[in-house]
Amino acid sequence: MADERRRVSLQMKMLIGFVVGLAAGLFVHSAAPDAPWVETVTIYVTGPIGQIFLRLLFMLVIPLLFSALVIGIAEMGDVRSLKRIGIKTLIFTVAISGIAVVIALTAVNLFRPGAGVDPALAQELLAGAREGAGAIISSAQEKPAGVSTFLGIIPNNVIAAAAANDILAVMFFALVFGIGLLLVNTPSAQRLQEAIEGIFHVTMRLIGIIIRLAPLAIAAFMFNLASVFGWELLIRLGAYVGVVLLALGIHMFIVYPIALRVLGGVSPLWFFRGSQEAMVMAFSTASSNATLPTAIRVAEEKLKLPPRVSRFVLTIGATANQNGTAIFEGVTVLFLAQFFGKDLSLAQQVVVLLMCILGGIGTAGVPAGSLPVIALILGMVGVPPEGIGLVLGVDRFLDMCRTTLNVTGDLTAAVVVSRGEAAETYPAPTVEVAEAPPS
Repeated sequence: MADERRRVSLQMKMLIGFVVGLAAGLFVHSAAPDAPWVETVTIYVTGPIGQIFLRLLFMLVIPLLFSALVIGIAEMGDVRSLKRIGIKTLIFTVAISGIAVVIALTAVNLFRPGAGVDPALAQELLAGAREGAGAIISSAQEKPAGVSTFLGIIPNNVIAAAAANDILAVMFFALVFGIGLLLVNTPSAQRLQEAIEGIFHVTMRLIGIIIRLAPLAIAAFMFNLASVFGWELLIRLGAYVGVVLLALGIHMFIVYPIALRVLGGVSPLWFFRGSQEAMVMAFSTASSNATLPTAIRVAEEKLKLPPRVSRFVLTIGATANQNGTAIFEGVTVLFLAQFFGKDLSLAQQVVVLLMCILGGIGTAGVPAGSLPVIALILGMVGVPPEGIGLVLGVDRFLDMCRTTLNVTGDLTAAVVVSRGEAAETYPAPTVEVAEAPPS
């Protein structure tokens, strides 16, 4: 017990790395901005440390996203469940995630928290790092336009797409493959599903090990950035956090209540009162998986939803319905694009939107699990992936907030999907009582 209390959590180590790297970079920026040794440290010490961390993540991202998406679709149940509850869940998840990313992209384009930094200075800072990201960034140099952008989502050869780091094409193939695996009910198909699930578990475990290097990588990233940008970095970072919280708040207190009233037929006030236990658990643990047992109990005991529906929707939603993650990824990509002076076209922003929706489905349930997806999206649109070091230091608080939104979205989906599935157990009378004003 004493050892557990003395053990420093990964999130705290990441925060320490953020503070140490930021403080060292700010000191260098003030005391010796043009000293030759600063460039030497950046090129031969802090730069390689960040590159090793990113390369380890890039190495695992394709097996991670492929296995996560395939298993997420295949575990929806039998064909009849897919035709009714599964399709309803999938449509709601994609639609509500799409709204989430649109809100994120609108907010970050409206307030532009990363704008105003000298683009030449930003590019000079990460010129060497761009070469280190090699294959991923080179794939963004020649982008198809117009209809070709959407046709490119469907791969002619999935192996070639994976070799070229065409992540969107790989994810599309994974979705189709998962549906096919769901439709085939044979012993061989079951063994294949178990093998793919094994790949998922192994990849998640390896990412969990690699992510332990994050504090050191964050310190290196922040030293590189702060030594060049100085105090302006803190101003931009505060604006970024504000935009993320604004987008999360709009989705939580506007989009979800509308969905509950219009699609679920229940009172939003009744829903939030019944769901507050799961929301508090989600905020404190910052883990959708850890909150799942509480969410299931809340759905059945507080919201009185049919168990066969709520268990299915909440289990799938814990990995597939991550609106908060989609918002975080959308805001982060656009913020860093603005910070490094990269103007994204409308077509590129649509690609970012699609990637964030699919990335929310395939994000691993580990600390900083969205990091590989964000890094890959950055590389695809020509933004230095090393820029993620800017946001990791404040990720713990944002993770708590977006996990709360994720869990609330899962319960909202359960309410919406439950409507009409078991009318005799649906809590319509309770809603009316909850809405009645005091006499």
